Amino acid sequence: MSLPGLFIARPVMTVLVMAAIAGLGVMAWMHLPVSDLPRIDFPTISVSANLPGADPETMATAVANPLERQFSTISGVDSMTSSSIRGSTTITLQFALDRDIDAAAQDVQAAIAATARRLPSEMPSPPTWRKTNPTELPVLIVALRSETMALPEVNELADTLIAQRLSTLPGVAQVRIFGEQKRAVRVQADPERLAAMDLAFDDLATAIDRANSNRPAGMVWGPRQAWTVTTDAALDRAAGFRPLVVAWRNGAPVRLEQVAAVFESVENDKTASWSRDTRAIVVAVDRQPGSNTIAVVDAVRAQLDELGGRLPAQVEMEVLIDRSQPIRASVADVQHTLLLTAALVVLVIFVFLRRVSATLIPALSLPLSLLGTFAAMWALDFSLDNLSLMALTLATGFVVDDAIVVLEAIVRRIEDGEDPATAAREGSARIAFTVVSMTVSLAAVFIPVLFMGGLLGRLFQEFAATVMIAIGVSGFVSLTLVPMLCARFLRPGARPHAEESGGAFALVERVYASALDLCLRHRRWVLASLAASLALTWAIARQVPTGLIPNEDLGQVRVVLEAGPDASFADMCRRQQEVAAIVLRDPDVATFMSSAGGNDGANRGTMFLRLRDAPARTATPEAVADRLRAAVAGIPGVIVRPQVPPPIRIGGRMSDGLYQYTLQGTDSAELQRAGQEMLERVRAIPACVDVGSDLKLNNPRVVVRIDRDRAAALGVSPARIESTLGAALGSVQVSTIYADTNQFQVILEADPASQASPALLGRLRIRPDHGGALVPLEEVARITTAVGPLSVNHQGQLPAVTISFNLATGASLGPAMAAIEAAAATLPASVSGGFAGAAKVGQSSMAGMAALLVLSIAVIYVVLGILYESFIHPLTILSGLPSAGVGALLALWIFGGELNVFSFIGIIMLVGIVKKNAIMMVDFAVQARARDGLDALTAIRRGCLVRFRPIMMTTLAALMGTLPLAIGLGTASNSRWSLGVAVVGGLLLSQLITLFITPVVYLYLDRVQEAVGRRMRSEVATA
Repeated sequence: MSLPGLFIARPVMTVLVMAAIAGLGVMAWMHLPVSDLPRIDFPTISVSANLPGADPETMATAVANPLERQFSTISGVDSMTSSSIRGSTTITLQFALDRDIDAAAQDVQAAIAATARRLPSEMPSPPTWRKTNPTELPVLIVALRSETMALPEVNELADTLIAQRLSTLPGVAQVRIFGEQKRAVRVQADPERLAAMDLAFDDLATAIDRANSNRPAGMVWGPRQAWTVTTDAALDRAAGFRPLVVAWRNGAPVRLEQVAAVFESVENDKTASWSRDTRAIVVAVDRQPGSNTIAVVDAVRAQLDELGGRLPAQVEMEVLIDRSQPIRASVADVQHTLLLTAALVVLVIFVFLRRVSATLIPALSLPLSLLGTFAAMWALDFSLDNLSLMALTLATGFVVDDAIVVLEAIVRRIEDGEDPATAAREGSARIAFTVVSMTVSLAAVFIPVLFMGGLLGRLFQEFAATVMIAIGVSGFVSLTLVPMLCARFLRPGARPHAEESGGAFALVERVYASALDLCLRHRRWVLASLAASLALTWAIARQVPTGLIPNEDLGQVRVVLEAGPDASFADMCRRQQEVAAIVLRDPDVATFMSSAGGNDGANRGTMFLRLRDAPARTATPEAVADRLRAAVAGIPGVIVRPQVPPPIRIGGRMSDGLYQYTLQGTDSAELQRAGQEMLERVRAIPACVDVGSDLKLNNPRVVVRIDRDRAAALGVSPARIESTLGAALGSVQVSTIYADTNQFQVILEADPASQASPALLGRLRIRPDHGGALVPLEEVARITTAVGPLSVNHQGQLPAVTISFNLATGASLGPAMAAIEAAAATLPASVSGGFAGAAKVGQSSMAGMAALLVLSIAVIYVVLGILYESFIHPLTILSGLPSAGVGALLALWIFGGELNVFSFIGIIMLVGIVKKNAIMMVDFAVQARARDGLDALTAIRRGCLVRFRPIMMTTLAALMGTLPLAIGLGTASNSRWSLGVAVVGGLLLSQLITLFITPVVYLYLDRVQEAVGRRMRSEVATA
């Protein structure tokens, strides 16, 4: 007994099996996690190390190099980049996709411990690491502000009450505080007063540290009672430090306030943040790679709701940026699109069948197929994200194909006079092989996608698996439930046929028959059109621009601001506020935060803009960025680079643009020359805007050239010179204040007046190593000015220069990359260049997509050859692919689309969808010739006419399933639009052409098959 016959004979079993599928599907729908994309993040760990006062070269050689050498021994490191600026080094380790991030973190911690002895002893703390990608934007940004409380007090609440609690939540990598104003006591010493009191900066640092002690004093043990001994040696306020005795001169005490200004301040007074145009403390939450954005945001918001009640009434907390909102809106839009698609597909079936009972039979297979897919997704730990829901939306258009084909085969037998039970049993058995061929071959298209490597492979594996599962469940339902329902509910004589579809469809059938006969009489012209379509596909493919992943309207814009390298922090803040005033006037900006200084440097700033919701907004994020770029062009002394955050952040190097081109070489001087030349060439490319580089060589610096002979004669060692300069100019921590909930620094530095000019540094006094009278710095060193790098960057332990850029509005990544490669053709032999981050993935994807398409076609050929036991029939079935390619590329070209990874996946889907029409025609012809002994011409002609109705139904159903995607409505619809346009364009053209090309190709290849058969039989007979 066949599979359909078994389920026809046992209706109770059929109902229970389908009910079980539906029940599991509903349960899975309720428990599937919601996300924007599948878990595709590279395991990334960021390592930070600080050495206050050190220049970038020192950070690179003394800190970055030993760490990089040790990190290079860790297995699975895919890329390693580092950036060293004044006093800080950040190393980003990106691991292979299959590397477990927790195990990688353990290896990183072990490597840091192994390097500890080779790092400078002056580092205030060992290097720290975080499981986060520094290029990822925060998932949540919260501003805390108060009109009455001082910023250090607000910062204390943000640090101890909020940041520490949020850091412990699952999926949270770190909680950053922008514009941190952590309380500190600042001691600004006057070098002249120090010299008058015969004191050096080193003396002052030692005195402050000894006067502020927090050591245990022990216990007093009596015969009957014990007492804990405490002292008041620890100080907690600036007022307590002012009267400290730092030395005795002529029998009188020298107090700290006599030689320095001592006041309450903050640890880093070269950083600030704003909520709109109001100073605020901004808390940003970063998620761990691979964690669910929505789940992380939900947990953080729940914690914030609880913590909000514990904040003082005068502190206002506001969520400025919530990256989960566009994700939720996008997923909701795709869900609505899925429901709309299902309704359109059912409507198509009803238009053709015109009977409710006949329409409900294939219509029931649709929700069952989707629910069965949900159950499998739940078992495979998938999520309801944009890609999986897009896969289900596309599947909606063709999961009913099998049911339509089975129903049509059964109905025809009923129309020929069979009773419904017999028609269901015989018709489903007769059509079962066709359904299996359609199902298996369509699912096989995505087999190569399942084995794709890299980021794009991880991105589309869940998509491909979801489609394959939906197709498989659909095939099972079509061969089990549909025949049983037909046997039970279709009435004898029911005619959901052309007569009941109205005269229009009958007319279409007659027109098709006439056109088919014309084509069969002029086969050479039809075959020539096939060759022309191949040439046309190649020609159009060269005209369609290429890209990677289209930008989505997530309602956010990131802005990077950069002033000149010699800009002061106060000047940077002033310019940033000028930019903020322009942003405030933009009608499409809902709110924003901005930050200046901090770890990025005193001359840099960042803004995160949240735009108004799409219905209330007049422009896209790209248009807002262009408008802002033009509006700030008149502000002198600052470069503003707005960028629309991509849906997927690729790479671990933070840059001013979305795309990067990196130069490497062992000769730093030649690398710098080549980097500067390459920067100018890229700036000349029209498709590239916001072009920048991390090569900053004009950073003003003061060079202290030590006269070693003179210094040795005076007993002053170079180490003593460096320690004095560090104490005076490095804002070093000389002591610690221990409070109930936190620790605060006591910072020593020279007063601002003595730092106003490099010439004043010569007046600093240095205590000789053996003691004695103070020695002015100008006695042992010559002070000059020069310029040097603002940062030193490495990639894979080699010096590197990275050029970053964004794409101009309307430009595509492919042509821009081609222009950059042409510009790099004349690089010196000692300098190598290559794309990095998203551009590198785009370059590899463009090269791999064509191979993926060829591999998909090859897999289809193998599957069809196995199913039909023929080398020839698969070629006939695949003959419609060139027309589908022409239609897809032509639609993209006409509507201004680009050939990106989503549209390419649409073309691969076309390979599976289009050949279903040919399978129905060829399968009928093969069976008719074997069963009825018909000649090839009669068999294929009858197959075309008999299968014309199901072909039209399945094609229109597929079109209705894809049309909502091609319209591109809703949040983050650009990716759906690219795929939808490619599929709709390919279906429209291939539907028209394959109905005529396939029978002609069948006849020509049948001749070839017969000729080969006759020759083989002749050779066998001769032997």
